[in-house]
Amino acid sequence: MTFFRRDTGKMGEDKAVAAVRRRGMRVRCRNYRCRLGEIDIIAEDGGTLVFVEVRSRRTGGYGLPQESIGPQKAAKVRRAAQYYMAVNELSDADCRFDVVAVKMDLKGKVENIEYIKNAF
Repeated sequence: MTFFRRDTGKMGEDKAVAAVRRRGMRVRCRNYRCRLGEIDIIAEDGGTLVFVEVRSRRTGGYGLPQESIGPQKAAKVRRAAQYYMAVNELSDADCRFDVVAVKMDLKGKVENIEYIKNAF
């Protein structure tokens, strides 16, 4: 991964955490990794566990950030979430999968943040 992409992703995740908190949610962890995949943000919204996928883009050449989440990526996030819930004995908890799409200009200034609840 190039520095440009890594930098874009990090900035996007920082903005996404702020968006999650503005909605009154509590962030449990960031960048959860297990053998089944990664979850960008895990938060709590009341009694619901929220698994958040963050997508960031600096150009529109490949479409909107949220359009980059295909069925395979959604399935991978779901599997990692099931693992997280099992390991943390949260198997009976309500959960949902949200997406935060962050669009920036080439200098890294945020142009738009879209929060998509129950995205997949």
